[in-house]
Amino acid sequence: MDELKQVFLQESGEQLDALESLLLELEAHPDDEITLNGIFRAAHTIKGAAGMVEAAAVESFAHVVENVLDRLRNHEIAVTTDLAALMLACTDHLRVLVASEAGMDQVSAADIEAQTASLLARLRAFGPGGEVQATPKAEEPGVQRIPSPQTSHNCWHISVRFGSDVLRQGMDPENFLRFLETVGNIRHMETLADRMPAAAEMDPELCYLGFEIALESAADKQTIEDVFAFVRDECQLSILPPNSKVNDYVELIESLPEDTLRLGEILVRIGALTADELSEGLRAQAMDDGEAPAAERHDKPIGEILVAQQVVQPEVVAAAVAKQTQVSEKKAQDAKLIRVPADKLDHLINLVGELVIAGAATSLLAHKRSDGELIESSSLLTRLVEEIRDASLQLRTVQIGETFNRFHRLVRDACKDLGKDVELLISGGETELDKSIVEKIGDPLMHLVRNSLDHGIEAPAVREAAGKNPRGTLLLNAYHDAGNIVIEVADDGAGLNRDKILAKAVERGLVEPDAHLSDREVYDLIFAPGLSTADQVTNLSGRGVGMDVVRRNLLALRGTINVSSQPGQGTRLTLRLPLTLAIIDGFLVVSANRSYVIPLDAVVECVERPEAEHERNYFNLRGQVLPSVCLRESFGLPGERPARESVVVVQYAGQRAGIVVDRLAGELQAVIKPLGAIFRHLQGIGGSTILGSGEVALILDISALIKISGQAEQRLLARPEQRSA
Repeated sequence: MDELKQVFLQESGEQLDALESLLLELEAHPDDEITLNGIFRAAHTIKGAAGMVEAAAVESFAHVVENVLDRLRNHEIAVTTDLAALMLACTDHLRVLVASEAGMDQVSAADIEAQTASLLARLRAFGPGGEVQATPKAEEPGVQRIPSPQTSHNCWHISVRFGSDVLRQGMDPENFLRFLETVGNIRHMETLADRMPAAAEMDPELCYLGFEIALESAADKQTIEDVFAFVRDECQLSILPPNSKVNDYVELIESLPEDTLRLGEILVRIGALTADELSEGLRAQAMDDGEAPAAERHDKPIGEILVAQQVVQPEVVAAAVAKQTQVSEKKAQDAKLIRVPADKLDHLINLVGELVIAGAATSLLAHKRSDGELIESSSLLTRLVEEIRDASLQLRTVQIGETFNRFHRLVRDACKDLGKDVELLISGGETELDKSIVEKIGDPLMHLVRNSLDHGIEAPAVREAAGKNPRGTLLLNAYHDAGNIVIEVADDGAGLNRDKILAKAVERGLVEPDAHLSDREVYDLIFAPGLSTADQVTNLSGRGVGMDVVRRNLLALRGTINVSSQPGQGTRLTLRLPLTLAIIDGFLVVSANRSYVIPLDAVVECVERPEAEHERNYFNLRGQVLPSVCLRESFGLPGERPARESVVVVQYAGQRAGIVVDRLAGELQAVIKPLGAIFRHLQGIGGSTILGSGEVALILDISALIKISGQAEQRLLARPEQRSA
């Protein structure tokens, strides 16, 4: 695939994403002119780009869509739910056509052709002469509406002064005026006789007249100029578009592809200027300084000349100049950027990881030899490696907002199917995380959003009966917290039914009938395979498949998910994920001569634990009782516990606990290596890394260890003899 087509595919994808987002926004705010213009520009850009790479199928289909959007923009047709659905369907079909152009056919050619024909048939209903017409807007008091181009108050202004010899050449000015009426209606005409000589000096074979004409016409400028084609060189002709056309020209300029064009070329391309008018302007520019010495020539800007000749409005020229500036600045910015395949970035991250390990080995060797110069050199190397690591990881970070924005369409379509009215609110879209995590989090998020729409948020009538706003709210939020990214999916629906979930779990044998579970433990049951409380199956959910997959996918990313719910108020699902899957800052600890790494972002502080507290599953931290977990006991490590132990206080998701270790070994950079399939069942272990000595150290899963410590605390509270002690 050549480079030009590759750029077309990428830019088309971006424009289609923008088109879909704007269409969803238009459906909510049908009178928003800015959104309408943005939709038209996106479709126009796709069509123009397709024409450049000769993607005929994309270009022709986009052209029909653009025609309907143009009528929509001109308020010839109204924004309706059916039209919005049709435009979204056309956007989806354009994606298919673009993919087909790239050779990534996901649909057969016959199906593509059938879908194209079906959509074109539906689009015809919104074409000129169709049945779907705009409903006139009610006039607001005190607001003066801009007349449409079809009114006599907004006509083409034509100024023509015929040359004196046109009669001798056998051409009658009156015939041109009659011919002008074939392209429109002359609403007003004023005869100019300022060049008329005295009667005694008048020559009957000469023409002295000029005309100022107001022409109401839907024709373009070139068509109007062609009326005077036979006398174009024998007359002074100025054609100015209606005032309403000025805004159209400005919008067309803004929607032009990012090509390097001269000012005159831009004006000709959008139809604000004809080729003859441009040639006349260039001739005038050449004559202006033609006789000056070459070193002293300062050509007058062509835009000023065209405005002076009254062939184009200053606003249009200003917009064209702004477009030129924008294109030049964008090209200058693009010159600083290069596109790099993701696999090359992954290879770079792997090399940086190996560099981190090699740097750690060098530092260890320097300290073993107690060589001051070597230690200083290795410290400098370590610092540089850290900077390279941070810069490399930054290359793979992307904002999560793009993933969030994809759900606007999902929410819109689901609400239509379910008969619900839901507003999607997005915050924290600028939060950045590793691209590999973003790619893998899309499907779990989709399951959660669908469940909130189907099971969480009630129908409008039910919400009204409960005294709530008929329109539900779904929130997607993201933020950073202690080296993790937190993603929240919250709704203001009915909340989870605790009794119903527990009854289903008992029915399926997941819990004992006489079990006493906390709310959190009951809500966690929704992630059990096959458990669903839905009364009926829908095309969105209800089969008990999905939530267990969500948790499994999150665990594969070293993430967690927690559920909180209030009956009648809504449900909040909180996902916690690491910022990166490659390299982390860690804190090295040792138990039974075996090394473990704690993610440094989770470490709060380190304290020494006296021997007297060895047998307790909790410890006193300045008057605060915190649960603890001993690595020797949890992992069944051999050997006697030392007389003095250390406690690493860690925090995860607002919960604190202590991890009891034999000794502390300091900070390090850890290159995360995934565990093999046979080790994935180990609780409390999240991965492994290689130390500078070549030893393999296990990376602790802090969330799992805090959960273990919490279970130990609950067991302790359940034993009255220990509570009294």
